[in-house]
Amino acid sequence: MKNQKGFTIMELVISIFILSIAIIGIFNAFSMMVVLTSNTEDRLTAAYLAQEGMEVIRNIRDSNWLNADANTNPDTIVPWDDGLSECEQSTGCEVDYKTTGPDSLGFNLNPVRPWAEDYLKIDPINGFYNCNTGTTTKFKRKIKIQTASLPPYVMKVLVQVSWDEKANILDSTGHLAGDCGQSNCIQVEDTLYNWYNYEFPVNE
Repeated sequence: MKNQKGFTIMELVISIFILSIAIIGIFNAFSMMVVLTSNTEDRLTAAYLAQEGMEVIRNIRDSNWLNADANTNPDTIVPWDDGLSECEQSTGCEVDYKTTGPDSLGFNLNPVRPWAEDYLKIDPINGFYNCNTGTTTKFKRKIKIQTASLPPYVMKVLVQVSWDEKANILDSTGHLAGDCGQSNCIQVEDTLYNWYNYEFPVNE
């Protein structure tokens, strides 16, 4: 008789066990890759939104300079930080790409608003993030401006962007968008100057 070789029950069980471990490992690695990719995408979007918020504040400052130049009434002075008082409150303010500053001379599209902890929306027509129109996103943006204890030609601007982060294999708790302090938040800080129309004192 010829010896017939084959798998024993024990060999079959061991093979299935090894194969199962391999499949579980591949699945976990794939899940981790999906989570990391999603986190990276959220952080890139948040970084873009933070930079956009900073640019809006710069645009308001620049618009104030234009308003001052266009103002024909010498008794009316347009401060370089006009319209930004809401951002100096402890709660901060919110802006979007349509915000251009005060409307005293017709330059305004949207005013600066107190921060209401609202999620940003995305306009389905142009794809821009804003405060009013479109589908609600997972991102919140808050802007704070500090002028106290600083020279009259200096302001510090802090932009915080946070987002909802669901629980996952890397973080079992998850975090909601809100004040910075968690991993789901990006902060951008810059110092702006009134270098255009501020009369610096001359040392005698």
